[in-house]
Amino acid sequence: MSESSPFYGPNAGYILELYERYRQDPEAVDVETRAFFATWQPAPVERIGSAAAVVSRPLPAASAATFGESEVARAAAAARLARFIRQRGHLGADIDPLALQKTTAPGLELSEHNLTPEDLRALPASVVGGPIAGESRNAAEAIEKLMHIYSGTIGYEDEHIQNSDERYWLRNSAESREFFTGIDAVRKHEVLERLTEVESFERFLHKTFVNAKRFSIEGTDMLVPILDELIHSAAASGTKEIVLGMAHRGRLNVLTHILGKPYAKILSEFEAAKHEEGASVAGKGTQGWSGDVKYHLGHRRAYKENGSPEITLTLVPNPSHLEFVNPVVEGIARAAQDMLTDPGAPVQDVKRSLAIAIHGDAAFPGQGIVAETLNMSRLKGYGTGGTIHIIVNNQIGFMTVPEDDRSTTYASDLAKGFEIPIVHVNADDPVACIAAARMANAYRDKFHKDFLIDMIGYRRYGHNEGEEPSYTQPVMYEVIPDHPRVREIWAERLIAEGVVTTDEVDTMINVAYTELQDELRQARTVPPKPTKTGVSDLAALPSIPQRRATAVPAVTLRALNESLLRWPHGFVPNAKLERLVFKRRREDLDAEHGVLWGHAEALAFASILADGTPVRLTGQDCQPGTFGHRHAVLHDPHTGKTYIPLQNLPAAKASFAIYNSPLSENAALGFEYGYSVHAPSALVLWEAQFGDFANGAQVIIDQFLVSGSAKWRQVPSLVLLLPHGYEGQGPEHSSARLERFLQLAATDNIHIVNCTTPGQYFHLLRRQAASNLTDPRPLIVMTPKSLLKDASIGSSLTELADGTFEPVLRDVAADRQSGRITRLVLCSGKVYVDLAKQPRFATREQIAVVRVEELYPFPADEIREVIRSYPNLSEVVWLQEEPANMGAWTYVAPHIRDIFGSVQYIGRLESGSPAEGSKARHDIEQSRILTAALCDVPEPRDAPALLGAAKR
Repeated sequence: MSESSPFYGPNAGYILELYERYRQDPEAVDVETRAFFATWQPAPVERIGSAAAVVSRPLPAASAATFGESEVARAAAAARLARFIRQRGHLGADIDPLALQKTTAPGLELSEHNLTPEDLRALPASVVGGPIAGESRNAAEAIEKLMHIYSGTIGYEDEHIQNSDERYWLRNSAESREFFTGIDAVRKHEVLERLTEVESFERFLHKTFVNAKRFSIEGTDMLVPILDELIHSAAASGTKEIVLGMAHRGRLNVLTHILGKPYAKILSEFEAAKHEEGASVAGKGTQGWSGDVKYHLGHRRAYKENGSPEITLTLVPNPSHLEFVNPVVEGIARAAQDMLTDPGAPVQDVKRSLAIAIHGDAAFPGQGIVAETLNMSRLKGYGTGGTIHIIVNNQIGFMTVPEDDRSTTYASDLAKGFEIPIVHVNADDPVACIAAARMANAYRDKFHKDFLIDMIGYRRYGHNEGEEPSYTQPVMYEVIPDHPRVREIWAERLIAEGVVTTDEVDTMINVAYTELQDELRQARTVPPKPTKTGVSDLAALPSIPQRRATAVPAVTLRALNESLLRWPHGFVPNAKLERLVFKRRREDLDAEHGVLWGHAEALAFASILADGTPVRLTGQDCQPGTFGHRHAVLHDPHTGKTYIPLQNLPAAKASFAIYNSPLSENAALGFEYGYSVHAPSALVLWEAQFGDFANGAQVIIDQFLVSGSAKWRQVPSLVLLLPHGYEGQGPEHSSARLERFLQLAATDNIHIVNCTTPGQYFHLLRRQAASNLTDPRPLIVMTPKSLLKDASIGSSLTELADGTFEPVLRDVAADRQSGRITRLVLCSGKVYVDLAKQPRFATREQIAVVRVEELYPFPADEIREVIRSYPNLSEVVWLQEEPANMGAWTYVAPHIRDIFGSVQYIGRLESGSPAEGSKARHDIEQSRILTAALCDVPEPRDAPALLGAAKR
């Protein structure tokens, strides 16, 4: 505070309020404020209006106030009332169309501030402050206007916004009513036409397909005009793409009226017409697709209006898991914003796309993935420059009332923790809804942050039109049948204003119904052509992984290695890191086992970037790697500066991005799924801190990753890096639950790999990058932990320069004496390394140990060839360290039986827990199964035979 500075508008009222508090009790304010008021007095009340300010001036040492205390008290009370209206006006707002929710708003009555209308009329409007002060004759008029703004059919919440510039903008926008202007007769007529289309479509479906599930929009019809407004505003401001995500409520209406999906197409889906090309056919594998119910499907269209540049509208497919589409939408929007073709970090342009997330009022506070996704909004690896959120608030969740499904006043309160502005709007007031949409888009454009519209309406019928809502909500559903629809309310208003006539309103309805009748006849007679159902269409994918030339010349790898180990002038990496990691990478590149896991990965990424493929890697602590094997981002311990070698690679022809993710699996994995779908040319990887953490994203894995291609023709190519292996840890951090992924694998929907050498990992990454545009699929990789720095499995430069990925790694030593082999041990992953370290392993004579590196698709041909090469083979054994009901055993056993006729199991017994809870018991069990694999081996037969029992 300064003795000579004036205080304007709301600040003036606040100062007067503090001054009154000080005069009544000096101890009621802090020491600094007390010292300020000791030599300060406000200007006489009659002077406040002229300057719209409290002009401070020094108070003589022994002087009393030159004006009456009652005037100051009334001015302070009026200022306090204005502040309460701005902060709490939403609690008394008219935002419930049914008028069922009775809320109290303490502090909004004159009597609570010892004020009368006469007191306010005697005060200048400047005491209230804000834009309305300049257009009001006195405080009474200003307070009345303020109440209309903050307690009308819109309720504003911005007190939780910490940034004062944003809060000022929000309040100034609300009080200036700038977003209510420009809604002329033409626009009003357009809104009526739109509402007529929305209502007619729902009524037509209700009458034509009795008891069919459609999750009607009725009661929140204004969602469609709000989306119209957002799309129009975004297009005008230069947005190139709009990505929408929503659950099933109102989805059919959005599909047809926003995404342009033809009526006939939707009506034919109700008719269950068998016109879709490639409907799921047994045996066709990825050549066909299973499809999904009509209210889960997505759609895409080009949008162009009034000469504006064309933009793309995408409604992302979503299962019944409501809010789980949210991070997928964000990932798609971010992929649309990132420019990936130039080396270095991707350049983000937030104007290239806009994400719109449409939520349910029960789901928004109820599902944790909402909070996970909101938390990403301003993280540098995940932000999209602001998402516009719309809660389609029916005031009921399925059959559950708000007091049973949330602990907050509003469904939107979760957003307060992320400082997202909130506007509550009555769904029966079209003008207020349009103003809210305009405000949302303007705020996003200015501050590049999220904005939330809580559109409060109702649900005219039951949750899915199948149940009777009056059984559980009798009071609400006694009101709803007689409550006029928003189209009717709006039409009556426009008739009263002279914008339309009754005949015009009736004509609109007749035209809408006539079109629907014509479209229904078409749907029943001429099936429409198939349309895109997702973000991208499923190509005719090969049924098995294609062998690709993934080798990189040694001279190229040496050059890339040198570039990765070169720092800018003045940058000093951590000395310990230099000594333990980078020194080895410089000196051991040509050693026999010199390339370890992290080194092979860095070279793979570098070569992929040099090929022109962008790379994006995210995950919890992925920059250093959970186990300290990667160190892709270097930190100068003296300056704190960072340096990313892969973003400064001279040979790179595409971008490299690496971000430590928030402590999230569901939203983090959903985001990367969306990113990979929209950026098919990029190698997109998500790394779990430990493999078992992936089960925190099980909904995304089940509903999107493994089934998106079959349900929606989406083509993800996301790579999951899941640390897996038994090293004596407890039930957590041992298993990435390989069995779950194998159970989800079918019709070539994913690849599942458990490789054991850095060279294999190198070629696997390069194969995935090369496959993205021709035969893309998600890749699940069981990555190691202790093996990351194990020199015994290190690869040579020759393996990288001359090799390729091998689905099966043969036993070279056994092949030299193939006629003596009687036992074939098949295994996958780290258990092989443990077995190879057993003393008996080196002296084995009748045992072949073969690694199955790629589990799905199952490499049957390669294994058949291995078995044929051992003419005296008596038994095939599957060895694993996981319990018998986990790991790969139940998946591989029938495949091996098909080839050989029988297979034995060596591993842990069935268990409800993935691993023992103690290192001692782990060591005992591990020793038991490794010993069993190498003991009691059958003797060779006298006469070699070529496996007569084997199935050719």
